Parts: sequence; C-alpha cells; structure tokens
Amino acid sequence: MSQREWIEKDFYKELGVSSSASQDEIKKAYRKLARDLHPDANPGDTKAEERFKSVSEAHAVLSDPAKRKEYDETRKLFAGGGAYGRGGGFTPGAGGGFSQDFNIGDIFGQANAGDGGLGDLLGGLFNRGGTRTAGSRPRRGADVETETTLGFREAAQGVTVPLRMTSPSPCTTCHGSGAKPGTSPRVCPICNGNGVISRNQGAFGFSEPCDECRGTGSIIDDPCVDCHGSGIQNRTRTITVRIPPGVSDGQKIRLAGQGEAGLRGAPSGDLFVTVHVSQDKVFGRNGDDLTLVLPVSYSELVLGTTVSVPTLEGRVGVKVPPGTADGRILRVRGRGVPKRGPGGGAGDLLVTVKVAVPQKLDDNASEALRRYADAEKTSGFDPRAGWAGA
Repeated sequence: MSQREWIEKDFYKELGVSSSASQDEIKKAYRKLARDLHPDANPGDTKAEERFKSVSEAHAVLSDPAKRKEYDETRKLFAGGGAYGRGGGFTPGAGGGFSQDFNIGDIFGQANAGDGGLGDLLGGLFNRGGTRTAGSRPRRGADVETETTLGFREAAQGVTVPLRMTSPSPCTTCHGSGAKPGTSPRVCPICNGNGVISRNQGAFGFSEPCDECRGTGSIIDDPCVDCHGSGIQNRTRTITVRIPPGVSDGQKIRLAGQGEAGLRGAPSGDLFVTVHVSQDKVFGRNGDDLTLVLPVSYSELVLGTTVSVPTLEGRVGVKVPPGTADGRILRVRGRGVPKRGPGGGAGDLLVTVKVAVPQKLDDNASEALRRYADAEKTSGFDPRAGWAGA
C-alpha cells in the first residue's frame, strides 16, 4: 500500500467515531465492532474478515495517544498546502509556495530516513508501506489487545489461563520471510533496496514506491505457497498467560512479541491483556488488604470469643476481645493479597464485626433477655447517655 493510500485512509470512519472522540469512545466502538466481525463469529465470511483487519488496524493507531497525534498531524499536513491533489499528483501550497528546487523526497525522508523525516514518521506510525532504506529500522507488527475475566481469588493468588486468539501471525512455513523454504528474498535491482524511486517532472522531484518491489526493497522470486509471499498468516492460536498474584480489576498485562506479526520477518508487536475481576461473596479488597464482614452475636461482643474466619489460604482464628463495639475492625496481619514488586509479602485481612439480631426468640430466651435488661438498668448502664444532648 502506498504512502498516499495510508494518508487518505480514515481510521475514525473505520471505527464509526468522530475525530474528537475520547479514548473511551474509541475503545467502546472497537470492542463492539471486533466482537461482531471476529472471524470466529463469521466463519468463511471474507468480507467480515477484511473488515475485522481494517478495524483492528484503525484501533492500533487511534488507541495509542502518541500514534494518534502523529496520524492527526500528518493528515492535517497533507490536507492543507502540502497535500496530494485530487487528481493524483502533488499540489504545491498556494499560500507559502515552494522553491523550484523543492523535492518531495525531502518530506518522505528518502535521503535522511534516519533523521526524523516524514518517511520515518509514517513507517513508525503504520508499521508498513512507505520508504525503506538500508539503515531504517524493521517495521514491527501492530500491538493487539484482548480481555479476560478472573474470579476474585484467582486474581488475588495468581493463575495461568489459556487465551484463544485469531490474529495475523508469522507464517510457520517460511518463518516470516515470505520466501519458499530453502530460498531467500533478493535486493530489488531497481531501487537498490530503498523501496522508493525518484522521478523529475519539470521543476519538481517526486519520490514514490518502487513498482518492481512494491515499496518493500526486496523481491521474492519463489514465494511461500502458504502465505503467498507476505510472511504472515491469519491463524488461531492458544496462548498460555501467567497472571501474577495481586492483579487488580482493569489492569493490563503486557506480553512482549505476542501481537501482530511484522511484515516479512520484522519483529511482532505486543499483546496487552486487560484483566477484569469478578466480585466475591465473602471478600472485598482495599489495595493489598482483604476485607470481610464477620457476623457475631451481642453476647459474643460483650463476653468476647474466638471465631474461625476464611482467608485465601485456609481458615484462621480471630479473637474478639470482651466489650468489642459493633463495627470495630480487627486486623489479621499478613493474610491479605500478595504484594507485587520488591519486598514481597502480603497485605492484611481486615475483619469488621457486625451484630446479627435474632428475628425470633423462644420463651426461655425472651425471659432471660428481659432479666438481663432489668439488671442492665439496675447497674446504671444507659446506651444513650450523652447522646443528642441527653
């Protein structure tokens, strides 16, 4: 694909969002489209597969703030005075104009591809097409995002999960070179491996992708029969991902080199797995601390007791001191979520005691409670002493 085609491609339109859309809007639009167009949901539908590729390509650029900024600035540049004209040629800007020795090769960085020319910008932004020089960096594949949902205790303790994905991957036959096993690509004799050629038309110079090698800088005489020379295949694979202990809801796990394959053997992009954590019936979480509510009786708070409570690694006894107030938090050290980073260890278990009030008592219990109430008044205890000005 030529640089002009990349520049004129509207990634916002691909995702159905405006150019001012927020990152959340872009993410939501991509998730919906990816779910509807995924090859697993549309077996044999080549149109859906192509659309899925386009949507993924658009999301790879727009979801990255730095890439999105470069993309917007590039489109703005070429939509103004220095843009490709509708007729297909390059139209000099009417406002500023260009000198007669202006050469578009300077914009695309043909002479100085490593010095920050637009050719480098486009190559880094789109990871394909455009200028290629002997000193330019390989164009890595696009990053890929996916999601997984874990149980609360799985997230707290860590777990290994399999992820089934369908995405562009290095061809297993040619190992990404694009050439038939036993052969190798050769340097294009027309552009000498640059991927572009220069033409002069009147006072202007033009740089355009080499027709012989289609801008890649190399020619494959005997293409791989499985990938047809691209070095990439769409395949379904299962990746085993180790989720570390203590991962939190919404956190992203990066797997280097597990994203979309680079073109003709270039490095693959990365895979980012967003982890969603479901709620637990017993535990809650506050940073590295686990929390739970412990039901107790009134007599247990007054007289004190020891109660067995669950943890991530079994049950432990928690001592409730005599005279404990309802709602007090008891701390069990080192029984929380494993801490990440240097130092290790784990957070604490925070146990909140909560009085459970019986809905119905038998006659004996009711009579005993009345006797206690009388004795309580006789002792002078007043639960509302000093309360609300009393």
